[in-house]
Amino acid sequence: MDRGLELTGEAEATHFWFRGFRLFVGRALEEATAGRRNLRLVDCGCGTGYNLKLLEPYGDVFAFDLTRTGVERTKATGRPVVRADVTYIPFASHTFDVTTSFDVMQSVPADTEAVREMARLLRPGGSMVLTLAALDALRGDHAISWNELRRYTPRTARRLVEQAGLRVERVSFQFASVFPLIAGARVAQRLLRPLRGVREDTDIAVPPAPLNRALTALVTAEAALSRRWRMPIGSSILVVARKP
Repeated sequence: MDRGLELTGEAEATHFWFRGFRLFVGRALEEATAGRRNLRLVDCGCGTGYNLKLLEPYGDVFAFDLTRTGVERTKATGRPVVRADVTYIPFASHTFDVTTSFDVMQSVPADTEAVREMARLLRPGGSMVLTLAALDALRGDHAISWNELRRYTPRTARRLVEQAGLRVERVSFQFASVFPLIAGARVAQRLLRPLRGVREDTDIAVPPAPLNRALTALVTAEAALSRRWRMPIGSSILVVARKP
């Protein structure tokens, strides 16, 4: 996990996937907050802390992570953070307007309890924004090195959130534009694993600059299109839900 956070920290500013992620999530946050700027937000499993930049325009931001490395990296950015487990969050109920968790739930053994805890923190009318790894067929080296326990479909993602008493407003695929590339890479990883083992950096290393620019352009175009059309497939699932 520590090595994964190190690799993430090296890649997330420029890698096409992270750039696309921020476009998709940024739009979801605009919808969830309805343009308000005086909210209380908490990121559950903040990793390196880089994504807290997405939340800061909307109000006061808090964060926690299970790993010591994640907490230390986030503290180094000057943002408030504590070490905690997403299934036992050390904040009072009904104290946040927005809870977020980005690509964490697939590695949490008790994902239903985790989402219930996140829902507990929300005030009535508050929103939850999640991203989840999609489709078991896309399991590759990254899934092993990050200890993924499951991947989700739109149906299982919806069920995960609804069991916490939330009303789902959006469940949509992301990264349809690069899905063939990702799917092909994951198949190749499984085929080559007996020869080379698991490589932690396979999916997260920044591609050569011309390729990275081209793939960034693809996901940027997809993000614009997704404002009108839902993608039929993708490597990630975005969920926006609201507490009644």
